[in-house]
Amino acid sequence: MAIAADNDIAPPSSVTAATSQPRTLDTGDNAWLLTCSALVLMMTGPGLALFYSGLVRKKNVLGVMMQCTFLMGLMTVIWALWGYSLAFGGTGPWLGNGDFLLMRGVQATMVDGQPTIPLHPTLPVPMLTHMLFQGMFFIITPALICGAFAERMKFSTMVVFMILWGTLVYCPLCHWVWDGGILAYGSEHATIGGGGALDFAGGTVVHISSGVSALICALLIGRRLGFGSEPMPPHNLTYTAIGASLLWVGWFGFNAGSALAANGQAASALAVTHFGAAAGALTWAAIEWMVRGKPTLLGTCSGAVAGLVCVTPAAGYVQPMAGIVMGAAAGVVCYLACTVLKNRFHYDDALDAFGVHGVGGTLGAVLTGVFATRVVCDVGGGKPLGLVDGGTVILGQISAAVITWIIAAVATFVLLKILDATMGLRVSPEAEIEGLDLSQHGEEGYIFL
Repeated sequence: MAIAADNDIAPPSSVTAATSQPRTLDTGDNAWLLTCSALVLMMTGPGLALFYSGLVRKKNVLGVMMQCTFLMGLMTVIWALWGYSLAFGGTGPWLGNGDFLLMRGVQATMVDGQPTIPLHPTLPVPMLTHMLFQGMFFIITPALICGAFAERMKFSTMVVFMILWGTLVYCPLCHWVWDGGILAYGSEHATIGGGGALDFAGGTVVHISSGVSALICALLIGRRLGFGSEPMPPHNLTYTAIGASLLWVGWFGFNAGSALAANGQAASALAVTHFGAAAGALTWAAIEWMVRGKPTLLGTCSGAVAGLVCVTPAAGYVQPMAGIVMGAAAGVVCYLACTVLKNRFHYDDALDAFGVHGVGGTLGAVLTGVFATRVVCDVGGGKPLGLVDGGTVILGQISAAVITWIIAAVATFVLLKILDATMGLRVSPEAEIEGLDLSQHGEEGYIFL
């Protein structure tokens, strides 16, 4: 439904105080956010689906793709029913309220006898646009966790776990960080060091939460049969390379779209995102070249994703050259996490969800406190931000990272223990040997005649 330029309505009750003047739709901002919504959805399918499916053995290729594709549907419905309301409803410090349940106050309504689409209370775009954009983050975040338990978790248990995890972990964190809750920088409810933390596009909400939860999943579900004694190489690196490229492009919507407007901050965030990915790819490949004598495609793809993860919380607050430094740092630290750390403790994080997202997200959150500058975004109203500005926001960054680690780890542990006692976490040994494609879905990814 088109919205006339003078077709304004009062915002939903929970945010009525946010504005008192009539506002109009900005078609440029709306077009940008709708485009970015599509880009972020593309990151899950086909981006993450291809990236992950190429890394597993061929008997599990459809199992991984099914997880990503199914979650695109499942998390969308949950977001519409109650997720968006819990994340962005109300102005409380801990959790949203019921203002937007079942899309109330978001979808079209009748005002003075006229059909009208509600505008967002603080942005010149429809509530529907904001809901869709944020909903794409709700889709990809739990999908990232799937990389840790690839090839061995029961599909039915995975479905229930993701419903609970999205509701009990993601939605509160999202409210805390992006809707004026206890972790939001400058919020009246911010109760941690430095007056809150900066998280432009999901260092805490998306990457630390999913990465730490992935580690707990890997530890509680256990290693794959034959892990450490049998070769388990990626079955199709072509898929992985295509998926990584789609992630790289889609990440422009993820980060630059988080400016929530087609403005200069979006341009800066896009540049930081691109530079971070490039530096991460080169650094990881360079380390392999020095250590193993040959740079690999897998390493280059992994480095690009690590760089993207690291710059995500900082994208709208740092200069592009800082993006190169952060991407390079992620290439080094995430490489060590996926090789030295994993080999030292022998946990089976099958597709390195923790090594890239948990470690890279934590590094990015902390480095945001180093490089954030009011030259890019004066979010503090003249107050210095990162260490380069002479600010102390790094205290908030570290605090937010620690809190997110604790919340994600404890909640995931409890949920998995309950599900293990009621449904069971893992497929049978026979089903695992056969492969999830056949045992869980009755399909084969490859049929050789």
